[in-house]
Amino acid sequence: MSVRQGFVDAVGNTPLIRLASLSRETGCEILAKAEFMNPGGSVKDRAAKWIVLDAEARGVLKPGGTVVEGTAGNTGIGIAHVCNARGYRCVIVMPDNQSPEKYRLIEALGAEVRKVKTVPYSDPNQYQHVAGRLAQELPNAIWANQFDNTANRRAHVESTGPEIWQQTGGRIDAFVAASGTGGTLAGTSEYLKGRNAAIRTVLADPPGSSLFEFIRNGEVKATGKSSITEGIGIGRITDNFAGAPVDAAEHVEDAETVRMVYRLLYAEGLFLGSTSGINVAAAVRVARQLGPGHTVVTILCDGGAKYVSRLYDRAWLTEKGLLDAADAGRL
Repeated sequence: MSVRQGFVDAVGNTPLIRLASLSRETGCEILAKAEFMNPGGSVKDRAAKWIVLDAEARGVLKPGGTVVEGTAGNTGIGIAHVCNARGYRCVIVMPDNQSPEKYRLIEALGAEVRKVKTVPYSDPNQYQHVAGRLAQELPNAIWANQFDNTANRRAHVESTGPEIWQQTGGRIDAFVAASGTGGTLAGTSEYLKGRNAAIRTVLADPPGSSLFEFIRNGEVKATGKSSITEGIGIGRITDNFAGAPVDAAEHVEDAETVRMVYRLLYAEGLFLGSTSGINVAAAVRVARQLGPGHTVVTILCDGGAKYVSRLYDRAWLTEKGLLDAADAGRL
C-alpha cells in the first residue's frame, strides 16, 4: 500500500498525459505533465514546498512563524496550503488585476490577502517589493521571494525534471514551457539537458513579456503590449531564470492561447488555465518544426476553475476580442 504523509508529501509525481488529437495531427508524441493534479492544484505547489522546507532547513523559518509572498495567485495558494500543513501563518500580497477566484480561494485557505495596485517592477509599490518590506516588518517572518529564491528552481531540478525523464524512459526530444519566475522552465531544462544535451528546450512567451527577445537576441525588450495570461511573462531576468539552458523561444498571441485552451477542453476533456494553453500551443509549433516521430513534453500548469469569470466567460471574452478564438477551439 502506497500512502503519502500529508499535503507536502503528496506534491509531485503527477502523471504525463498524451494529448491524442494533437499527437495525431503533428505525427509527434505530445505529452503534458498534469501539474493541475498536485494537491494544491498547480505546478506552484512544488516551489511552495521547496521554498518552505528550505527555509526550515536553514533555520530562518521558526515554529509559529509567518511566510510572506508576493504572487499572482498559484504560488500563494501553494504556500497557504504548505503553511497550514506545517503550522505557519501566511500573508499573500497580490496585484489587483488577477481573477477574483484566486483572491477568494487564498482567503478561504486561511491566508491574509493584501491587494496592491498593479504597477511596473520599477515602482517601489510593486507587489514583490511590498511583500519583501512586509516580511521585514512582521515578527518572525520570512519572504518566500519565489522570483529570486533559487529553491524554486531546485524544486524542478530535483522533482519535475527527473519525473519527466523517468516517465518518458529518457525518450524526449524537446521540452516547452512558459516562464514567470523562471523556476519551472530553468530547473526542468537544467535536469533534462544534464541527462541529454541534445534535448531542445523552448520558452513559450506571451505578449508584453521581455523573455522572447532575451532568448533570441540577448536583449530584455518587450514584445507586444500585454496579455490575458496570468502569472507568466516578465520584464526582467530573475535569479531563477539566469543562466537557464534554453535553446529557443516562441511568441504566442492571446488568440492562439485561448483557441488552444478551448481545444484542450473539447478535444481532450482537460479544463485548464491560460498558461496551459500557451504551453501546448508552443509545443505544437515545436513538434511541427522537429517533424513526425519526435516526443515533445510540456506543462499543464493549473486547472480552469480559477478562471471561470474570465477565460470561460463569454462576455469577458467578447470584451477582450477573443470570443472567435474560443469558438474556433470548439471545432
